[in-house]
Amino acid sequence: MTRAFRVAYDGRAYAGFQRQPHAETVEGTLLAALSKHGLVARGDGPTHATPPGYAAAGRTDAGVSAVAQTVAFEAPEWLTPRAFNGRLPGSVRIWAAADVDAGFHATHDAVRRTYRYFLYAPATEPVDVDRRGEHAIDDDAVHDALARLSGEHDFHNLTSDDAGTVRDLRATATREGDFLVVEVAAGGFPRALVRRIVGAAEAVGRGTADSELVDRLLADEPVPGEYGVGPAAPEPLVLWDVAYDGVDFEVDEEAAASAVGAFGERHRDARRVAAATGAIRDRIGRADGEAFGD
Repeated sequence: MTRAFRVAYDGRAYAGFQRQPHAETVEGTLLAALSKHGLVARGDGPTHATPPGYAAAGRTDAGVSAVAQTVAFEAPEWLTPRAFNGRLPGSVRIWAAADVDAGFHATHDAVRRTYRYFLYAPATEPVDVDRRGEHAIDDDAVHDALARLSGEHDFHNLTSDDAGTVRDLRATATREGDFLVVEVAAGGFPRALVRRIVGAAEAVGRGTADSELVDRLLADEPVPGEYGVGPAAPEPLVLWDVAYDGVDFEVDEEAAASAVGAFGERHRDARRVAAATGAIRDRIGRADGEAFGD
């Protein structure tokens, strides 16, 4: 049977989704797990074979995470999400699956892909020592920029791709405490488009670019590199959902609980590291006029 699996992963640990030589990737990790299960021929890193009908919903960049990446292939009935997880590290968890029709293609059959970017953007003037000189963000300006970027446009000034740059997308932002959660949804995306949309909206929101930036980016004329918008950092970006017509994913409760535990531990680890680096920052910030000794 052909089965589609929902894959969650912490992208910070990987050089992107797509397998590549001499680098650890999410796809390489998935195929290595299938090899350990005896379902594909054993290889060396990216040389693992793929099972019949294999395809993935998309290729996330290095550092980008996912909660609903989707891979599909011909799988034996016993390969449930919990069984799949038995050969995977905690940074990659399968948590749901669906039996799909023969010929299903995880890439081409996707009708909607949704990304969320967790932009750290306190609404008040920053006072942290490591954020001096950074402008507070204007939520209304961000909302306006995203509204103007929504709809069908040629985004050739916001991607390095030469083809497939016309897209019909929806971009919104919701404030959650000190974060603006920017959600961008479309049928598909050219390279780095979501992160460049976030970069443009943030620049307008912080006042480092005027609102006319959006008009220039959407115009037919190419924007010179020095006046363009670079992609926002990849780590706050998550592939949030991939939608398929007529496909209902069933959550494997045991596998989902395993994923919650694994990502909970990674979240705690990140907080512990943040506490240590924050303490170092604060100690140095108080160093003026302070004598250091044993």
